[in-house]
Amino acid sequence: MQRFFRPRSAAELSDSVHHQLRMYALAASAAGLGVVFTRPAEAEIIYTPANQSIGPITYLDLNHDGINDFKFTTHHTAHNTHGCASGSAALAVYGVSPAKKISGESVFASALPPGGYVGPAGKFRGQKMAFVVGGCTTSNGGASFYGRSGFWAGPAGGGIEHRYLGLKFTINGEIHFGWARLKVVISNLTMKATLTGYAYETIPNKRIIAGATKGPDDAGSAASLDTHTPAQAMLGALALGAPGLSIWRRAESVGTPAFRND
Repeated sequence: MQRFFRPRSAAELSDSVHHQLRMYALAASAAGLGVVFTRPAEAEIIYTPANQSIGPITYLDLNHDGINDFKFTTHHTAHNTHGCASGSAALAVYGVSPAKKISGESVFASALPPGGYVGPAGKFRGQKMAFVVGGCTTSNGGASFYGRSGFWAGPAGGGIEHRYLGLKFTINGEIHFGWARLKVVISNLTMKATLTGYAYETIPNKRIIAGATKGPDDAGSAASLDTHTPAQAMLGALALGAPGLSIWRRAESVGTPAFRND
């Protein structure tokens, strides 16, 4: 007896199964095409330690490209009249071109504390750092006066240390930010300044923390760079098929962690 085999009818798949299969195929094809999810760019700070006396003219090449970016100047005058010593001392910093600026209010350069931000939101108008002047009010030296100005002169005219200049300059036409750390010592009408270190941020238009010597400057961002990005994690979940889809939906409901890159 000849037997005949009747072909079985195709099973009908539910809409939910179709959806899961489409999502799995999408994930598999993306993986097959070699889709790469890049990590956020890390900040890289180039730091240079220093112990350089300032004056009468000292240039600073912030990024070591052979082009001077900033110029420090010191100026002293002194004379003695009828036994009265008088004179002045001044310290200032200038950008060697209009695109190179110093953070500050009006004409006075800021003396930033450690941890202060230098970036696009800052004001860059400062030039004069410290100025002191003294002399006699009478020709016979019977009375004297002493005055000071500038954030780097210190609260009592004795100078300041562990403070930072905020710097703005360009590399290949793009804006970068940096800092310079100085120590200023003032004794009467004598002023001595020393450059003790400087740094700049290699990512254009990214702020830098005064005193930071390596990046990234955000501890939270640094920790996140050691883990998979949300997109990578979700692609792996999709490759699991139906179980992965439920993970993906739960992640969407609670929200994936955000990455911060100032």
